[in-house]
Amino acid sequence: MNPSHSPANSNTRESPSREIILLRASWISTIGNAALSAAKIAAGYLAGSIAVIGDGIDSATDIAISLVMVFTASLIRRPPDKKHVYGYGKAESVATKVLSLLIFYAGARVLLASGSDILDAIRGESADREIPLPLAIHVTFFSIVAKLALTAYQARQARRANSILLRANARNMLNDVYLSSCVLFGLFCTFALDLPLLDSVTGLLVSLFIIRGSLHIFKESNVELMDGVSDETVYARIFEAVERVPGARNPHRTRSRQIGGMYMIDLDIEVDGDLSLREAHAIADAVERSIKEAIENVYDIVVHVEPCGHCSRDEKYGVDRFST
Repeated sequence: MNPSHSPANSNTRESPSREIILLRASWISTIGNAALSAAKIAAGYLAGSIAVIGDGIDSATDIAISLVMVFTASLIRRPPDKKHVYGYGKAESVATKVLSLLIFYAGARVLLASGSDILDAIRGESADREIPLPLAIHVTFFSIVAKLALTAYQARQARRANSILLRANARNMLNDVYLSSCVLFGLFCTFALDLPLLDSVTGLLVSLFIIRGSLHIFKESNVELMDGVSDETVYARIFEAVERVPGARNPHRTRSRQIGGMYMIDLDIEVDGDLSLREAHAIADAVERSIKEAIENVYDIVVHVEPCGHCSRDEKYGVDRFST
């Protein structure tokens, strides 16, 4: 009972289009964040706004994130080798883990800075702040508009490439929009209400939001690294695909995991034990084609053929729970 193993063709593997999307989106993110960071830091110094300078430093962190993305996009383009026979697709999940830590660091830094300002104000130790120049408001507003455009672009490319890394970066950029909006709100309070402390309070709330987002990204990247799937409905689609193939029965020991956003699927099926090897192999090939029609982004499928009545009913998902 040898497995019928027919790897996905070149159209279902990590296609060049997906790699190009990831690389192009990464470079656009790098260039955009570099321009915004330089503009905000320079404007913050000229306008005398610590909040804008801090926002610019946060964008500088995004440059490091984007460079990680560029490196990852180049790495996953490598073909499989003897050391990495499944290719380098999981480098995307590793990079996403690094990305979550960088986002956590940025959120923690804002949390500490905002908390320090609030404690100083409570103790009556805060120094009087000068009103920043209007340039600070203009640059911050422009930054929000630009970041919204970058966020929408990254999210759209993430859907096209089915990339958890691009989704994480889009979420991080959306956090930056919230952060810049709070900076803008703080500047408004400073100008209109003469309440600069509200800037620190709002920054504290935003920092908690950013940290929460980083923990979500960290958890999401665990799924692929632990050989799981984000969408559990993939199993129902596999079973339905097998049922559509004449002669294929009782799909079991079904396992699926993700490699760079693509599915690696293993399953056993039962066929009539009196069939010839050639006939059983033809049914297994038909099962593979049916699954590929039902599920997008399939990296590879391994189908093991058994005679009817061979398996236990406890084997439908994964391995037999009584196996040792």
